[in-house]
Amino acid sequence: MRSLIDIQELSTDEINELIAVASDIIDNPKKYSEVCHGKKLATMFFEPSTRTRLSFESAMYELGGNVISVSSAESSSAAKGESVADTARTLSCYADIIAMRHPKEGAPLVASMHASVPVINAGDGGHNHPTQTLTDLLTIFREKGRLDNMTIGFCGDLKFGRTVHSLISAMSRYSGVKFVLISPEELKLPSYVKRDILRKNGCEYKQTTDFEGVIPELDILYMTRVQRERFFNEEDYLRLKDRYILTPDKLENAKPDLRILHPLPRVNEISVAIDNDPRACYFKQVYYGKIIRMSLIMKLLGLEV
Repeated sequence: MRSLIDIQELSTDEINELIAVASDIIDNPKKYSEVCHGKKLATMFFEPSTRTRLSFESAMYELGGNVISVSSAESSSAAKGESVADTARTLSCYADIIAMRHPKEGAPLVASMHASVPVINAGDGGHNHPTQTLTDLLTIFREKGRLDNMTIGFCGDLKFGRTVHSLISAMSRYSGVKFVLISPEELKLPSYVKRDILRKNGCEYKQTTDFEGVIPELDILYMTRVQRERFFNEEDYLRLKDRYILTPDKLENAKPDLRILHPLPRVNEISVAIDNDPRACYFKQVYYGKIIRMSLIMKLLGLEV
């Protein structure tokens, strides 16, 4: 039995295999419509989510399986003080696989240590979000045809953004990838990510506050929102939330084949005027998220077509 808590647990070969299966699902959806017949997914979400929870549930239904759901801590026995370990043991009696989101870093790892079925980390605090990373990798691959030899810019909240940390971790393993880190000083990428991932893997990177100045270099622009829920001080959030806003004029010197990604939800960091630009891929990401989760559920359940 295998769980997925951190994107680093997957080798590049396994990531490439997941992407290959996802691409086949896109081309041949009917072939996969009953592969999870008789299987149940439990979604256990102790933090608000629209896309991730519904993406997992939609993925399981499209594989012919069923879903049981804990949509908030208040609607579960966690409200009575039940531990994550006990909840995981309990859900293992009901489901074949668990997708868990929790505000506390490490909670899905604890769940995986006590569950008797695979656990997928659907986001734990500011730490990890491996299925969003798989979503991003599939999007980049489908849009660019490769995962190596490109320049990827991350803009916004690089300090608390778990999607940023996970994607940097994954992309650092592909050759020829350069990173441009665009953020205010207060939201810079943590030093441990630079030390343990970028420098350790010999990746070329630069940090800047100059958003418009670096856009012409980029093959991928990964926008993020400044996350109100990660701030202790409302004043700091209000001061930083509108620092970088992507508008059509900022794309005047961008590459024609630039691709713009965003893990969503968007607040105002990407103007709606960008939505119809062919370079905008953030709603395609939502679709790809469902597909890659279908591929992952199959892998962790040991199912093939």
